[in-house]
Amino acid sequence: MTLDVNTPSATAAPAAVAAPRRRRVPVRALLPMVPAVLVVLVTVLSPLIETFDPQQAVGDARQAPDGTYWFGTDSVGFDIFSRTVAAFRIDMLVALLVTVASTVSGLALGIVIGMRESRGGFFGWLARTTTRGVDLVDAIPSIIFGVVIVGLFGANAVTLSIALTFVLMQNQFRLTRVEVLKVRNDAYLDAALMAGQGEWRILFRHVLPNSCQPALVNSSLVFGNSIVILASLGFLGVGLQPPTPEWGSMISTSLSDLMLGRWWGAIFPALALCLTVVAAGAFSRSLRALVD
Repeated sequence: MTLDVNTPSATAAPAAVAAPRRRRVPVRALLPMVPAVLVVLVTVLSPLIETFDPQQAVGDARQAPDGTYWFGTDSVGFDIFSRTVAAFRIDMLVALLVTVASTVSGLALGIVIGMRESRGGFFGWLARTTTRGVDLVDAIPSIIFGVVIVGLFGANAVTLSIALTFVLMQNQFRLTRVEVLKVRNDAYLDAALMAGQGEWRILFRHVLPNSCQPALVNSSLVFGNSIVILASLGFLGVGLQPPTPEWGSMISTSLSDLMLGRWWGAIFPALALCLTVVAAGAFSRSLRALVD
């Protein structure tokens, strides 16, 4: 008696005993994370790296870089190296708060609105109106919105964080809402509802895990955008005010020196800003490569 190799029993046996393969992460997907690791190290170790007090004049104004003042001094006599390093800690803290707040609020709002948008009645109307309101607010440039908030409530870390959260939350909301629209009619949600699970339990146990991935991956780009907007507000003079070390205000106050050939006051903060934004973008690409 011969065994037919095309029968289900012959083909199913190897699959049953086959060991699952572990996914190998390519090295090229991890290399872009190196700038992000460097930025995190500088941020954490900044109190140890600073050579002088970043908010005190320590020498003559406009001294070129030398062995004492590695990045030179600015027009007031602040040590540029110490202020550039200290700005990592301040800008990264604000950006981290904004990223967490905008991602959490965007996820929550996107899930609730996405699940109720197709319904009738007051809550359905409210969900659709909220979506149109987010589109309307998104038409306002983020810089203008930030200037208005700072003008009304003053320039400090709290008001800037709230303004940036409100601006950058919209991208997280849209990404989450689109994913919710894809999964809200899936069969497993109907099965969970028929099994007696409540609406909020379904949202947190089934909808959230299947809708949060795009927003979580995009959070690194939100982080980079918050750094850029914060620096832009500082450059315009409506962000964190001196002597608080902040890259945008440091570049702004050193522009006149840059025109006269004293390049160090603006170049080093600009390089730190570029490194941080590039690191955030590279980290986002690595996350996408690992997820895909």
